[in-house]
Amino acid sequence: MDQSPAPQKQERLANAPRLLQWTVILGVSAVFVAALEIAALPAALLIGPMLAGIVAGTNGTTVRVPTKAFAASQAVIGCLIANSIEPGIFSTVYAEWPLFLAIVVSTITASSLLGWLISYWRILPGTTAVWGSAPGAATPMVLMAGAFGADQRLVAFMQYLRVMMVSIAAAFVAKLWVDTSGVEAPAVVWFPPIEPLGMTATVAVAAIGATVGKLCRLPSPYFLGTMILGLALHLGFGLDYQLPEWLLGLSYALIGWTIGLNFTRPILRSAAKALPQVTCAILILIAFCGSLGWLISRLLGIDPLTAYLATSPGGMDSIAIIAAATDNVDISFVMALQMMRFMIVLLLGPSLARLVARTVK
Repeated sequence: MDQSPAPQKQERLANAPRLLQWTVILGVSAVFVAALEIAALPAALLIGPMLAGIVAGTNGTTVRVPTKAFAASQAVIGCLIANSIEPGIFSTVYAEWPLFLAIVVSTITASSLLGWLISYWRILPGTTAVWGSAPGAATPMVLMAGAFGADQRLVAFMQYLRVMMVSIAAAFVAKLWVDTSGVEAPAVVWFPPIEPLGMTATVAVAAIGATVGKLCRLPSPYFLGTMILGLALHLGFGLDYQLPEWLLGLSYALIGWTIGLNFTRPILRSAAKALPQVTCAILILIAFCGSLGWLISRLLGIDPLTAYLATSPGGMDSIAIIAAATDNVDISFVMALQMMRFMIVLLLGPSLARLVARTVK
């Protein structure tokens, strides 16, 4: 008798018209996005809809994001990643490759160990903790995790919690060195003029890359297929893609809703139960990467803030914004190290997950 209101509430939501369900989800998403933006937290356009989806999904909502819309949003993210990698980064990586490789290997080893411990202690099931602990590639790791049997919902919980914590820590550390209170973020242009060549390239690469990825049976084919083709054309032929804010915002929202709407109350309870241990693991990883930054700053004479931002474990887009808004930071060094780690995590993620799966068993 005590539990009757919850099932009745879920039944009412399940029987509500689809249009009404989506209207509620959109309204709740707007509230979460606004709150995250006011708090200056990263990835608001993705995390806000994901939180709204969790609220709706755990209260009986039956609507889901269409499969084709989710596939298209993954392809857009593939174009975004491909467009963000510039040839100049490779010269910086080449000049400092022993240092970069040592830092990347140390960070990946530490994050994998923490993920293994979380899996070994059965705090989270299977390889979920390994995917969730992978540094520097939150959205791609979430997209790929499902293709390798991990619980995509819990991976998203770990990844975006880490992104928020790392970004807040990086912004706080930056303010200790430099006063950025007078720096204003550039205005966001949501509906820029359409560039025929850039938009045509974006649509074509997304469509062809997703199709080829599916035919080649790649894990997360729509994302990886598009990213690989887009990167080859961007670096090889200088092709740039137009990704207006409205398109990115829609793609982030579709991914957030897809993940959030698949949450159930048992999954939410599992996430809440694991929150203390996951938070502790994230803090340990932040401290470890901070110590790496301090070490390379002392040994090589690199600016301490540059070293800290370069070694921060994740939230690459947020780290880029903080670095760009802070004086005397070597942005090329920061982004080269972040990008090198991102690419290695992207390549090694599946192998690490399979290795952990064997050792945990």
